[in-house]
Amino acid sequence: MHQGIMDPGSAKLKGPDMRNIGIDQKLNSQVPLNLSFADESGNPVTLQQYFGNKPVILNLVYYQCAMLCPEVLNGITDALKEVKFGIGKDYEVVTVSFDPRDTPAISSQKKAQVIGELGVPNAAQGWHFLTGTEPNIKALADSVGFKYRWDPESKQYLHATGIMVLTPKGRVSKYFYGVAFKPSDLRFGLIQASNNQIGNMVDAILLFCCRYDARTGKYDWLASRLLSIGGGITVIALGSFLIFMIKTQPKHST
Repeated sequence: MHQGIMDPGSAKLKGPDMRNIGIDQKLNSQVPLNLSFADESGNPVTLQQYFGNKPVILNLVYYQCAMLCPEVLNGITDALKEVKFGIGKDYEVVTVSFDPRDTPAISSQKKAQVIGELGVPNAAQGWHFLTGTEPNIKALADSVGFKYRWDPESKQYLHATGIMVLTPKGRVSKYFYGVAFKPSDLRFGLIQASNNQIGNMVDAILLFCCRYDARTGKYDWLASRLLSIGGGITVIALGSFLIFMIKTQPKHST
């Protein structure tokens, strides 16, 4: 099959005949929220309905894909099982088919399959499977730098693999490449996209120790920050120990 897998190091696609296929990063790009689609029930919706208060995980697949798209959806599902934030409560997931031939009936079947695999209560209210017309699909794909095309020889779409995390206002915050996603990376991405409105103090400390590498789509640990925090904790611990020793030391009468 001609579909290729994203090479995180170069953000290019490997595989035969992959010209003009890949993901061009458009960080901070505004997604056009007025675009119209149909949800898995066939109801007309706009992207705006999924934005406003929470970060959004966006991914583009096509539902009749036999190879990479199911792997991407499995990768998202596996990661979300570990993220622990409430889907629909703390964040939304929007999956959009870039095949205009896909229908709400097909997206409904795909949603039932994925939500069943996820096994999280009320997840169906927070994960949305959309279909649309070619102009609207292309406008969305262009806004996030997602490049794909139909291959008449294999009768498949040639496309890259990855997901995007968007801010509540619909701006592109992070890209994560491949078909498997590290839960901690996705959690950090959601926290940052939410402008730190979700997560806890531990997350804040861990984020301080990490840096998002846009080239690889991963978070890297920063040794200098870890050493800084470790040194600070050591100083506090030693200071507390010395105070304790001074206070508990027996006083000698003269």
